[in-house]
Amino acid sequence: MTAWRETSPDGRALLVTVLLTGLTTFMFLPLLAIELTGRGVAAGQAGFLVGLLAFSSQAFSLLTGFLVDRLGTRAVLGAGFALRIAGYVLLGLGGHFASLVAGVVGIGVGGSLLGLAIKTRLVSEDGVGPRAMLALRSTFVNIGVVAGPALGAAVYPLGFRYILGACVLSHLALGVRLLLRAGRPAARPRPVTEAAEPPDGRWGRAHWLTLLALGVAYWAIYSQLNVVVPIAALAMTGSTAAVAVVFTVNGVLVVLCQYALLRHVFARAANRTLLALGFLFFACAYAVLLAHAGWYSLLVFALPVTLAEMLIGPSLDEQAIRASSVRRTGIALGAMSAAGAVGSLAGASLGGYLVQLLSGNGVWLVLISVSAAAAVASLLLPKARVRHA
Repeated sequence: MTAWRETSPDGRALLVTVLLTGLTTFMFLPLLAIELTGRGVAAGQAGFLVGLLAFSSQAFSLLTGFLVDRLGTRAVLGAGFALRIAGYVLLGLGGHFASLVAGVVGIGVGGSLLGLAIKTRLVSEDGVGPRAMLALRSTFVNIGVVAGPALGAAVYPLGFRYILGACVLSHLALGVRLLLRAGRPAARPRPVTEAAEPPDGRWGRAHWLTLLALGVAYWAIYSQLNVVVPIAALAMTGSTAAVAVVFTVNGVLVVLCQYALLRHVFARAANRTLLALGFLFFACAYAVLLAHAGWYSLLVFALPVTLAEMLIGPSLDEQAIRASSVRRTGIALGAMSAAGAVGSLAGASLGGYLVQLLSGNGVWLVLISVSAAAAVASLLLPKARVRHA
């Protein structure tokens, strides 16, 4: 990969960190509820802990972004590794429910600190554009998403504490290695954009609100893969493994295609174009499910929904970075992550209610309409084609 060769040694170390933290996270995450109930934790409490982990991973994104901008990425990285290690230890020790809560919150908040600090440093790589670095980061994340559950399932018969031990040791080694490295990558020159942006060189409030609304919409639509799609997949195929096939195909396609798609195929496309295309792919994906053609519908659905993910996710972050000042990169990324938290919560809740209220193709028609509306809203963003300074 060209971007890998152009990335500094510090940047490569960060990408390896993304890979290994993602791998260990997805080793334990799918097994967490099973392990907790196996220890005698009530199903309701186990569900609460899993939900708390997701909430704490995103709820403090704005604060995390502020800390990255004020304290620097090195201090935030150190705090993130320390919190995650402490959280894994508390989870392994078990004990009272309060200890499990503290462990889960430590893992979640620590992950938020690590994620934003690493993303902020990666997009400041000199010589590599943010679009390429965000695509490369997403590729490394999805390697962990695909391989982590299989590796966790292989180790789990030995005991859940072996998985947590691997998490602690990997985070300890990665944290020491990163914190001992001197310096940080040189900041990239800010891209020069054409006069299609507001005359004062900054985005107006309406543009930021539109971008944040698109972030909420993206995660609200994407969250249906965890709510509505599994229910529909079971009804269409009669197999509880059907949705796992969708996620596997999704992860493999992202690993194989995302970098090439954004680095080469759409290298010169404006972010608002990529966002509009991505939301249109969402509309196409959910339109496929109108046919109720069992496995055929489900497998065809996986392609456009993956294209939507590959185009929208990095484009939202890149647009936020380009619209922010040099000293506000962290808080810009934090704002997008906070929008994702709102969208995920709202989308998951509303998706469940839609299943109860609507029959037949009603849910898919709502999702198609929301996706199409978001595609149109994307065109309200300023069109700025980036050229190298």
